Amino acid sequence: MKLEPLMEYYANLEAPLEVGVASFGNRVIVEVNGGEFEGSRLKGKIRALSAADWLIFDNDGVGHLDVRATLETHDGAIIYLQYFGNMIVNEAMQAALAGEGDCDYGETEFFTAPRLESGDERYKWVNSVVAVSQGRVVKGRVEYKVFQCVND
Repeated sequence: MKLEPLMEYYANLEAPLEVGVASFGNRVIVEVNGGEFEGSRLKGKIRALSAADWLIFDNDGVGHLDVRATLETHDGAIIYLQYFGNMIVNEAMQAALAGEGDCDYGETEFFTAPRLESGDERYKWVNSVVAVSQGRVVKGRVEYKVFQCVND
């Protein structure tokens, strides 16, 4: 198996909505206000107000991501994006989440497993993609490098 670049994208983040500490940890909802994605076979925008992260921070300093978004390709197709993942909230990530700095790729563990879905004939190939991504938080947005798993 090898990883091939699928796309890179960014999502503009709204201020977090604090739900508070509940059964599973400190729940925060972060709404997305647009963004863009681009790769060799994918290009377009993240539809504003159609995406959010329902995030839980546990007592061990791990943020558990649960994200859903609607992608619109440059040629009008709609693709559903969902992913789960974890990010370790170290000092760099803590500062980035507070808007006091950036947390670059590799400064902490921040990985997700994106799943894409589309009924558009031009993009049905995304339904069989197995992907992983690495993220970072910079200046009011989250950015990802997404890789597709392929046979050697």
